[in-house]
Amino acid sequence: MGERYKPWISQVKALLPRLANGRGKARRPLATAVPGRAAATIAAKLAFDRVERRFGAAQVLEGFSLEIAPAEVVCLLGPSGSGKTTLLRIAAGIEKPTGGRVLINDLEVAGPGRFVPPEKRNVGLMFQDFALFPHLSIRDNVAFGLKSLPREDAAREALAALARVGLERYAGDFPHTLSGGEQQRVALARALAPRPAVMLMDEPFSGLDVQLRERLQEETLQLLRETRATCLIVTHAPAEAIRLGDRIAVMRGGRLVQSGRTEALYRDPADLFVARLFSEINEIPVPVLGGALRTPIGTFVVPGLADGDTAVLCIRRRAIRVGGPGEGLPGRVLHVQFLGDQAVLEIATEGFERPLITLVREGEQPPRGAEVGVSVDPESVLVFPAETVADGQSAAPGTAVQAAVQGARAARPSPKQ
Repeated sequence: MGERYKPWISQVKALLPRLANGRGKARRPLATAVPGRAAATIAAKLAFDRVERRFGAAQVLEGFSLEIAPAEVVCLLGPSGSGKTTLLRIAAGIEKPTGGRVLINDLEVAGPGRFVPPEKRNVGLMFQDFALFPHLSIRDNVAFGLKSLPREDAAREALAALARVGLERYAGDFPHTLSGGEQQRVALARALAPRPAVMLMDEPFSGLDVQLRERLQEETLQLLRETRATCLIVTHAPAEAIRLGDRIAVMRGGRLVQSGRTEALYRDPADLFVARLFSEINEIPVPVLGGALRTPIGTFVVPGLADGDTAVLCIRRRAIRVGGPGEGLPGRVLHVQFLGDQAVLEIATEGFERPLITLVREGEQPPRGAEVGVSVDPESVLVFPAETVADGQSAAPGTAVQAAVQGARAARPSPKQ
């Protein structure tokens, strides 16, 4: 084996058995594995209570709190550097928090006075790069985390796990002979083989092409539903979080910004950062006058903002309707971009300094230079303070910001005079 593999192999070898279920101790009796269907496990509740993590002067996690119900799939969504992977490593027991607590089934596994090692947490971890051993067969890769079982039982469990992901025929092959999607399924089989009560997945689909990614997402979700393991999936892709999660928890700068079901995050985002994740929006700066924004599409009350402040009027692209001349605000099509099933229109609209961008179905797009009418669904309009525009952050997410959003929703815009 090449020298370049040795440090990496040693590190993963040391970690995987600790994440398995109770190395060196009696394991619960094996369930009868049914090919093509995962054996169920007893799901556990996972909770983070004001978790903090510092590396020197760098604050990576700051007061993070979240509860995940048994058998629930939650996607942890946020940009690179927001602390997602660090939180996963703390949940697995690979790292210790510098503050706060982690609880599994209301029992503290990490906190000021207690730390439960990874092998006693019944937690599975799936790495971003799959971390398959190049010198082991596929079957031995899957069986590697089953050290507490007799060799024959571990081999049988490994084959059953491979059957559940449709790869039992490759049991004797080696990782380099498999495609990226097949390696991903092997890594999933290895993580689920010990039947963990909590499953942690660190961007498991990031290295796959789009079509394969979507198919494997569906297969993985089905397998997670069958095993009923509580699952926390790290991702930076909103579409992936929407597809996989029962709930989505949005992170930024080591903090939880907002959590909830997709519909709630879409309709009532806590701030502009969340709104941008789930919608393509037109952002239009508007000064506050008399506690409201007076715009060509109506007047929107904005409690919490003083006269003279600048707010951002957010109009979702899909909320803009394009009709014939006289059907709404006068506009002219500046640009048309074909995107297959739909087209993007850039429209210079009366009353707005910036063009509005919207989407229409393919075949319904007017030509460049056409005169059109533009109307907006006021229920889809959001309002946020202007200070969130510069860096996507606000001083107190969910306070003044949320008040502004609720105010904009509560006020029916007055008709344009």
